[in-house]
Amino acid sequence: MGSMGDWPEPVVCVQSLSESGNHVIPDQYIKPPPERPSTCNLTDTNIPIIDLAGLVDSREETMSRILEACREWGFFQLVNHGVKTELVDRVREIWREFFHEPMDVKKKYANSPKTYEGFGSRLGVEKGAILDWSDYYYLNYHPFGHTKWPADPPYLRDVMEEYSKEILRLGEVLLKVFSRNLGLKEDCLQNAFGGKDAGACLRANYYPKCPQPDLTLGLSSHSDPGGMTFLLPDMRVSGLQIRKDDQWITVKPEPNGIIVNIGDQLQVLSNAIYKSVEHRVVVNPDEERVSLAYFYNPRNDMLIQPVSELVTSNRPALYPPMTFEEYRRFIRTKGPKGKLQVDSLKSQN
Repeated sequence: MGSMGDWPEPVVCVQSLSESGNHVIPDQYIKPPPERPSTCNLTDTNIPIIDLAGLVDSREETMSRILEACREWGFFQLVNHGVKTELVDRVREIWREFFHEPMDVKKKYANSPKTYEGFGSRLGVEKGAILDWSDYYYLNYHPFGHTKWPADPPYLRDVMEEYSKEILRLGEVLLKVFSRNLGLKEDCLQNAFGGKDAGACLRANYYPKCPQPDLTLGLSSHSDPGGMTFLLPDMRVSGLQIRKDDQWITVKPEPNGIIVNIGDQLQVLSNAIYKSVEHRVVVNPDEERVSLAYFYNPRNDMLIQPVSELVTSNRPALYPPMTFEEYRRFIRTKGPKGKLQVDSLKSQN
């Protein structure tokens, strides 16, 4: 995959490492001891489960539970969200099919750090960085008109077009709830995202089997730089972990559930009332894992800062104004870096 000219080093497909038969992973995938999953505290607690049908049946109680999840957890699982079970299942399987295409097919879509769009195996452009045990395919969906769709499997685009419309619908629904829970007008956060021109992009993740899962991570600890994320997890094997109270929680997926998490931009807009939470992905020695992260983001040129109604003398603005594109460029140069990205903005203000 040396065609990725803007990467600092030749890019190696992790799937090829997994299938090589070697029982020792290369040094550039070995995390420092404090970051290895085997050295961290774990708990059996699960993230909150939100029944979205409750917005009709028991609206106040459901909104209160969503508010608590946004303030205390930064994560929750949506059930009864209105997306058909067969569509959810098809989305997972169609990306699994793509990642099992021959390597020469996937190489046609090799990406660069300029946009990340296409097939890749690393995040960040820091030379000599410790890498993650994963491959991915990144797509811009909305409002861009030049989406880099793979040609194979041939029905991938149709499936993803249908699923994307559902995610955009859910994004609008949740932003209304998030706004009302902050005491704001219902359309406040959607307008802050750019209205109907809010951005949407996705990353299909492939985590191959790993012979030494105690030494590496599928995705390093980070918070999501965008607005909010809709994650379709692999139902066959768990991998997502979130940090809460200095412990790591392994998320247990609900059948047909979609995991939602607050991103850095919503933490900024809410003046830190909502929490963008650190999370990571662990890998498995016996099972591959496929997931789909859909990012619902502000438009690139939108100036993001705490909403004025949430700024008071007792709670001044915690973050300086910055366009989403400026923030995203900063993140892309660094790769996953824990919670340093959004929290570091406080010291600049």
